[in-house]
Parts: sequence; C-alpha cells; structure tokens
Amino acid sequence: MKLGMIGLGKMGYNLALNIIDNGHSIVGTDVDAELVKKITTDGGDGVHTIEELVKQLPTPRVIWVMVPPGEVTGQVIKKLSELLLDGDIVIDGGNSHYQDSIQRSALLKEKGIFFFDIGTSGGIAGARKGACTMIGGDPEVFKTIEPLFKDISVENGYLYTGPVGSGHFLKMIHNGIEYGMMQSIAEGFDILKKVNLIMIMNLLRKYGTMVQ
Repeated sequence: MKLGMIGLGKMGYNLALNIIDNGHSIVGTDVDAELVKKITTDGGDGVHTIEELVKQLPTPRVIWVMVPPGEVTGQVIKKLSELLLDGDIVIDGGNSHYQDSIQRSALLKEKGIFFFDIGTSGGIAGARKGACTMIGGDPEVFKTIEPLFKDISVENGYLYTGPVGSGHFLKMIHNGIEYGMMQSIAEGFDILKKVNLIMIMNLLRKYGTMVQ
C-alpha cells in the first residue's frame, strides 16, 4: 500500500518508518523541511506541500494525518476536503476529541471521502515497533485498510471499535484510566516520602509477630 503521512513529528515519523519496514510506501510532508529531507533518506518520499502529497498517491488515496489535535488538525482536514475525491480515505491518528472527529467525518462525507479516527497508543516506541490502535469508521471500507493496521500494530494490537468517533472515544477512556493510575502511584510515593520510615520500622519490629 502507498499512503501519505501528514505530520512527521515524533509519532508521525516513527509510524512512517514502521509502515516502510512492513513493506508499504510512504509519501510524507511536514512544516519542518528538515524532516521532509530526512524521511527521503530513510526510505520514504518527502514532499513540501499537501498538494504535492495528494498528487503522488494512487487512487483511492489513503492519507494519515498525525498533527497536533484541535485547530491544526481541523485545518488539515479542511484542506484535504478541498483536494480529495470520492472514495479517498483520511485517517486521523492523533488525540482529537471524538466529537470533533464526528464533525470532520461529516464534512468529508459530503464529498464521498471516508474518515477513520484512530486512537494510537504505545508512545514513540510503539509507533516505531508496534502500536496499539483503536479504529472507528465505515466497517466495509475498514476491510481495505485493515492489513495496514495488522502490519504496524503489535500482535492482536488493533481493534475496530465501531462507527466514526468510537476510536478517539476509546482512546480518551484509555488515557483517563492510564493517567488515573499514574496519579495514584505518584500520590502513594509522595505519602511514603513524607511518613516517618524509622517509626514504621520500629513498629514492625515491635509488632512483627502480630503482623504475620
């Protein structure tokens, strides 16, 4: 498969390398010209504009967007809506809010363009060597891109989650659980840091048999 990658930051670049390693082709672009140059030396085709990227892809085009969530992602999706054709596919693999993803899908659907919202987990190491992906979008069209996710994800590490919005919704839940666990661990260590450890050790020595 030959696809485009818009956004060659830490996650996008490593995903691009992962995709290349698994036998697919990448046309990549970024606002940083050095990253465009670098992806060319690492096996991809670097271009400097979204227009160039679209022109280099076979139809139906598959374009993965990996830029900061919010306004930047919205601008890129709007640009693609003006350039792509019926049957093309846009993937948002960033941390967009699921309601934004639903709205962006509606914008693209007006022109017959399919949209997939992908919750991408595993950090930079996962992006490079095997991510975990949560995928929302059209179930029939998903079958055409499923081999890509099977290739770049860890074993049993991709999941079709349902209609548009569900991928980013699940990633939101995932992040909430993860950050809650991290906060609990941090608070636990903070308590241990502040208590009188000598007092605790003396109590354990005195009442050790009772504790056992």
